[in-house]
Amino acid sequence: MKTLKDVKVGENVTVARLHGEGPVKRRIMDMGITKGVEIYVRKVAPLGDPMELNVRGYELSVRKADAEMIEVM
Repeated sequence: MKTLKDVKVGENVTVARLHGEGPVKRRIMDMGITKGVEIYVRKVAPLGDPMELNVRGYELSVRKADAEMIEVM
């Protein structure tokens, strides 16, 4: 299983499914990250947290803990 946390800078991936429960999953979905969406990893902070992504035409920063809940292909 490959998660968003494992993706390298400059790669495009597609969301396969979301893990997590209740409010956390809801928050990820509210950010526009849903099944089938394309994500481009723009950059990662020096210590790996947060990651800067392009999702649905806008820029988004997510924490490493949240990125682990997003399964990609």
